[in-house]
Amino acid sequence: MSEFADKAKGAVNKAAGSAKEAVGKATDNEKLKAEGKKQQLKGEAQQAKGEVKGAVKGK
Repeated sequence: MSEFADKAKGAVNKAAGSAKEAVGKATDNEKLKAEGKKQQLKGEAQQAKGEVKGAVKGK
């Protein structure tokens, strides 16, 4: 996967996770809140992976 694809997927996962977490908070659903946080972390990791790929290509 390319640098930009990783960054884009990461952004989507962060946004979806944030929405999930918000719904979990609104409905007092601890499982949904936890899933949202997990998805946000996954997104952050994907974005970091994209950053690393970009840094490696730039050298």
